[in-house]
Amino acid sequence: MKNGKPTISVVITCYNYGKYLSGALDSVLSQSLSDYEIVLVNDGSTDDTDKIVRSYLRKGRFVYVKQENKGQARAKNVGILRSRGRFVAFLDADDLWAEDKLEKQMALFDKKEAGVVYSGLRYIDEEGNKLPDQPREGCLAFRSGYVVNYLFMDNFVPFSASIVRRECFEKVGLFDETLSMGIDWDLWLRISVYYKFEYVDEPLLIYRKGHTGQMSKNTEVRHACSDIIMDKFLKANPELLPKEVVRKAYGYTYCNRGYYYRHLDPIKALKYYFRAIKTRTYIVAALKGVVKTVLLNFPIGGNLFGKRKLGG
Repeated sequence: MKNGKPTISVVITCYNYGKYLSGALDSVLSQSLSDYEIVLVNDGSTDDTDKIVRSYLRKGRFVYVKQENKGQARAKNVGILRSRGRFVAFLDADDLWAEDKLEKQMALFDKKEAGVVYSGLRYIDEEGNKLPDQPREGCLAFRSGYVVNYLFMDNFVPFSASIVRRECFEKVGLFDETLSMGIDWDLWLRISVYYKFEYVDEPLLIYRKGHTGQMSKNTEVRHACSDIIMDKFLKANPELLPKEVVRKAYGYTYCNRGYYYRHLDPIKALKYYFRAIKTRTYIVAALKGVVKTVLLNFPIGGNLFGKRKLGG
């Protein structure tokens, strides 16, 4: 500690994830690097979160905030504002860390231009069983350096793998509380304008997938927030990104949405594929998507815009 303050503040927010919380806290308390505090924000949980937290408070190094439910962005901002470290590490209450995560990532902050350091990850299911690795390719490949052009394409930085230099918040602000999803992507984009991102090529985050309540499942809301984030970033930085990058990002986005809706709502899928074609990027992928959507959903000779029930 320096001047009585920890080097790292670990900010954890929890809303009805009491069943996973002990695992998350234990993974922090087991870190090989010990110069940290834990700032835990209970965002109005109605389960046994409060009881679980209180069993940890006597272990020290804890700041516990209990509040009415105000949403993930506000809860994380409260955690940042109550923290004291020169660096802020984020951990969702349902995820876990490898024992040497903080130690290995903090070593990369020797580079003064580094604003965010993150790591690779591996996956577990609701019960903690290991899941197969998922290749990170294309726009989701992990990258280092000044990554704004790549980051505008997609968010490749796992939230619970991140450590942020505090001055980044002073430079670009906190999480946008008007967004219900994608708040980390929005923050990473703002930081990437001024700072480098560094990456530790090891699975130091253990990410839990597929359980009830996981926010990433709400796809419709995620799409709406994604549109807001991209438009807002471009308005704030009108000359920053090459036009080709912007067109490519929208083409990529529309192709992904076309793929998502291919079985759920083929008309909507086709509309997204045609929007991708208009960007003059990902044309081959979009055309293939059009053909597959038609073949999957409309019989030969059928009426594409007839009385066929969609969305079922």
